[in-house]
Amino acid sequence: MKAKTSEQKENLRYNLLTMFIYIVGIILIVQLFNFQIIHGKEYRETSNNRLTRETIITAARGQILDTSGRTLVGNTMSFRVELYKTKLEYDTLNQTILTLLTLLEKNGDTYVDTFPIKLNPIEYTFSSEEQKLKWLNTNKIDENASAETAFNAFKEKYNITSEFNEEVRKIIVVRYRIANEGYSNTRPLIISKSIGRVSMLEIKEKSSEFPAIGIVDEPIRYYLNGKLASHIVRLYRENKR
Repeated sequence: MKAKTSEQKENLRYNLLTMFIYIVGIILIVQLFNFQIIHGKEYRETSNNRLTRETIITAARGQILDTSGRTLVGNTMSFRVELYKTKLEYDTLNQTILTLLTLLEKNGDTYVDTFPIKLNPIEYTFSSEEQKLKWLNTNKIDENASAETAFNAFKEKYNITSEFNEEVRKIIVVRYRIANEGYSNTRPLIISKSIGRVSMLEIKEKSSEFPAIGIVDEPIRYYLNGKLASHIVRLYRENKR
């Protein structure tokens, strides 16, 4: 009788182990199906976005020298800041924007700002009443709304939690441009067309704080004598073509 009980226990353990293996196998198969079939395209795009990023690299143009070899027209390096579309939570995106623009302002760099409400005092920057009314209608805000009311409407729209208007506006500036201009993983939103080396180095050193932010080296033209003899330089360039 005891031997039979022992045998039954062994069979029970074997059956439980078999069931456990079957359950684990089914879970793995379901997860594999979920990853590769149901969400395969989504995960593939996410992976590609992390591993690859397309951007246009501008080639440096040739220098123009005078007869003594002195540079009349040359190139200098600038750094463009771009924001790429990735799957960031809105809170993370807002914090990234705030940290980035605060850094640029600290170092004296500028960024693209098209949001038509300024602070201190809060007021619209439109040159005409017609422009203001058209903008309010486009953004589905009451025509009689004050600048402060419109400002708070955007704050709520973009889920901004900061209580400081200066911080709120920085976030709105970029979120507003995203909504109006759009961006993607291959067509970024240009935050700043040219920043200094200090900001560039800080952004690269603290890259973990700036997800979806890219820095592009871009050569820009400089003229040693400014507009002096510009007609001669232009004529020279046309002849070289």
